[in-house]
Amino acid sequence: MIKRALISVYDKTGVEKLAGFLQEKGVEIVSSGGTFKKLSEAGIEVTKVTDLTGAGEILGGRVKTLHPNVHAGILAREDQLNELAGLNIRPFDLVVVNLYPFEQVVSSGANLSEALENIDIGGPAMLRASAKNHPRVTVICDPIDYDSLMEIMEANNGATTDEYRLLMAAKTFARTSAYDNAITEYLNRQGNESESVFPKSFNLNFRMKNTLRYGENPHQQAALYTEPSYAFTSLAEARVLSGKELSFNNLWDLEAALQMILDFDEPFATVIKHTNPCGAAVGKTLAEAYHKALESDPLSAFGSIIGLNRIVDMETAQLLHDTHFVECIIAPDYEPEALKLMKKKKARRLIAVGDLKPPDNSYFETRRILGGALLQSRDIEEPSPDNLKNATKTEATPGQIDDLLFGFKMVKHVKSNAVLICKDGATVGIGMGQTSRVDSSMIAVRKAGERAKGAVAASDAFFPMPDGLEVLTEAGVKAVIQPGGSKGDPDVIAAADNAGIAMVFSGMRHFKH
Repeated sequence: MIKRALISVYDKTGVEKLAGFLQEKGVEIVSSGGTFKKLSEAGIEVTKVTDLTGAGEILGGRVKTLHPNVHAGILAREDQLNELAGLNIRPFDLVVVNLYPFEQVVSSGANLSEALENIDIGGPAMLRASAKNHPRVTVICDPIDYDSLMEIMEANNGATTDEYRLLMAAKTFARTSAYDNAITEYLNRQGNESESVFPKSFNLNFRMKNTLRYGENPHQQAALYTEPSYAFTSLAEARVLSGKELSFNNLWDLEAALQMILDFDEPFATVIKHTNPCGAAVGKTLAEAYHKALESDPLSAFGSIIGLNRIVDMETAQLLHDTHFVECIIAPDYEPEALKLMKKKKARRLIAVGDLKPPDNSYFETRRILGGALLQSRDIEEPSPDNLKNATKTEATPGQIDDLLFGFKMVKHVKSNAVLICKDGATVGIGMGQTSRVDSSMIAVRKAGERAKGAVAASDAFFPMPDGLEVLTEAGVKAVIQPGGSKGDPDVIAAADNAGIAMVFSGMRHFKH
């Protein structure tokens, strides 16, 4: 039976209700700092931790619960209670603690000094001690569990069950582990004096947001998790304003769309199928960009995901509303009248991610492999016009340079091997995911049709031989951007000169596997 409780919480949501319940059950309550003040003001009888320890809080409250009279009362096993009594220390049966909001503080952009002041020391120590001793002590680390605690105590004459204590102990160790992981990741990002930019070890810290209907296929299970200390635009924290529940595949496609819209400053729109763009464009307005993106490949756009990097206005909303069968739309937000119109199609999901804030250079991409993981820096490097090396007798015009740079920025979002044809700030043909570059070139040309004439093309990696380039020039492409660096460069340059086109080398590759 619970006779004595220690309550010390930063998040005071629901703590008055819980303490009131415990008081009615005759439970003695001990608290510290702000929790003591909060409960006392609510008229709840509570003992101050300093009355237990005989020592006041010191160092501005940094030290208050780190004392044998606290931790011995938590850690004593059932067979050690007589020893505890001989020391004139009373046991705790219930410990309710939650932690300083380190993750929220660092995600808001706090500096190092502020972050360090929000690293909880006493809280994790009490939680871990309680969870270790869960055969005797009930531990609660989350206000969401107050109701279940009260229900269990009501049903068991003021006691809790072995199963419940075990469940709460496991949850507590998960919480303290995640808390330490968040601190580790934050400190790793503050600076690394070693030769490698990568930490010697890293931990993943995620919290389940919700389960999904199923994974990529109906026989697979799936769930969505959030990263508490992530400080940038995140699909995991987006608002779903309308439509059906998001599926695993929806979320994965939406993530591809989000990464594209984070890349562009000017009005930009993309149409996504299976994480690949089937159309993308920039424009003077969002509506113009979307119209151009949709025209790239309207057939493939059926059942697509739309990504937009501006608040959706009424002109754009009307175009979206008139588009046949769009699965999801992701944008910073929607004007009220635009949202009202777009909600008329009930099945279409409308997602708002808020202000667009791409992650900084300290944020690594992570991919799991069986028994391990891969880390890499994000692919955010882009060539400027001054960095391009003209490789052919014909030089690209300023207008072609603009399209070449747009195409090269977009091709990094296309699965390799990737070849992209574009014109006037819009894609007109995209070949992706092929095992040969010539096949990708053929698909891009087929998608573009007559629009390839006078257009430009971007290749995510070099042409190892002239065949892929020749497919493009025969279709009418007049300028090409590629990384260069192949042993076959002389033959490819000769093929470009024979066709009378411009070709520039970017000096960087954009594989996406």
